[in-house]
Amino acid sequence: MAAAGGSPSIVEYFGGEDGYRCGYCKNETGNLSHGMWAHSMTVQDYQDLIDRGWRRSGKYVYKPIMNQTCCPQYTIRCQALHFQTSKSHKKVLKKMLKFLSKGDVPKVVSEEEPMDSHIEDVGACDFAYKGESHVSQSELTPLGVDHAERVENEDQDTGEKKEEGNEHKVESDSLRLHADKGTPVPGEPSRSAKGVHAPPKPGKGADLSKPPCRKAKDIRKERKLQKLLQNQTCTVEGSQLQAADQVFLLQNSKSKTNQPKTIEDFVFVSLPDDAQHKLEFTRFLCDSPLEAENAPNGPECGYGSFHQQYWLDGKIIAVGVIDILPYCVSSVYLYYDPDYSFLSLGVYSALREIAFTRQLHEKAPDLCFYYMGFYIHSCPKMRYKGQYRPSDLLCPETYIWTPIEQCLPLLEHSKYCRFNQDGKAVDEGRIKELGRVRVLHKRTVMPYSVYKKRRKGPSDEASVQQYASLVGQTCSERMLLFRS
Repeated sequence: MAAAGGSPSIVEYFGGEDGYRCGYCKNETGNLSHGMWAHSMTVQDYQDLIDRGWRRSGKYVYKPIMNQTCCPQYTIRCQALHFQTSKSHKKVLKKMLKFLSKGDVPKVVSEEEPMDSHIEDVGACDFAYKGESHVSQSELTPLGVDHAERVENEDQDTGEKKEEGNEHKVESDSLRLHADKGTPVPGEPSRSAKGVHAPPKPGKGADLSKPPCRKAKDIRKERKLQKLLQNQTCTVEGSQLQAADQVFLLQNSKSKTNQPKTIEDFVFVSLPDDAQHKLEFTRFLCDSPLEAENAPNGPECGYGSFHQQYWLDGKIIAVGVIDILPYCVSSVYLYYDPDYSFLSLGVYSALREIAFTRQLHEKAPDLCFYYMGFYIHSCPKMRYKGQYRPSDLLCPETYIWTPIEQCLPLLEHSKYCRFNQDGKAVDEGRIKELGRVRVLHKRTVMPYSVYKKRRKGPSDEASVQQYASLVGQTCSERMLLFRS
């Protein structure tokens, strides 16, 4: 999706030399990342950035230094169109339905299920706002297009050869209004290691030489079916027809029973007229660096950042922040009332957002993924995101998506991994021509090759090279890198 006719992305790059306190392992200086301030950003640029391992927290966009940071954070996405609800997910959905229908409140919150789906320590992103920009808006407003084109053509007139180059979203994770003391992750997910599907150890797991286990009800149905067929051969013609009808109904019943329920079967089910509670949803555009955008083949609500409000009996109990991008719905935050933590609102909101992604896909065919922020295998409490299947992790070197099942054995041996097993594969989006990086200098848009000649003072080529290598050639040629 091009930014034609709209405002381009404007960013300030801050580098990433200093270490900050890690919200996962509590290392005081081990959290290392590159960062930049997004004064404005198109949805396509942000889509391309998160597909290179970046993530936003407000207007601050950061990328962990994966081979150096204490707790490597791998971008994770769920294939929403093929999403399979797990037993723990169904428990949360059924719990919500029982509460709405009958007013049932669970006496004890199960320790086996994740308390919240995208939650992270607010302290983990303290560093994000230390580099806040203080550039005035007037400096960020480019001069007329004609002037910019003249400057961009300046390099061509010289005949110079082009140069060659080689939540914090408090994570996508939900932000609680109430934080439990003494826990690295507020509203911690499962205390059990069952969230990660590690390969079975020798001598354990299913015996593939034997037929798979069958449910007792399926065996009973099969026996009943066989009995009906036997009876059919020794009865009069009229009774045979009746028996055949029963067989047909039983077979149909069996096929429907064995068909797993979709997430929509739980989320969009109609409540009885005498339901005890009413849960409603509203959605509004919210303030963010992402420029709201509409496209003919896009979702009806458009692209951009949105607040999803959860209203229970007229009272707001949660607010989710999501970014709707060309290829995905990206979860940003979830704020919720801790009085309703028994409803596992973090998990419930994630499941609602997956269902919402599937809805958007009907109008916008390219939009088919649900991004959950970062997967952190070195922090057991942050492994719960791997329970949303099928899902993929982003290779930190080649930026190729890899099924999480292939990544987990590697992460058991090393917290930093290259998932792409093709040793010859490289980052196809890497920077190739540094001179083509777009720069905004003194309100004038120009390629870096021109800016470098005009610049006075020490060279900033190393910083620009680092920026371009991290955002990639495509984004570096679309976004404007602010230089004072």
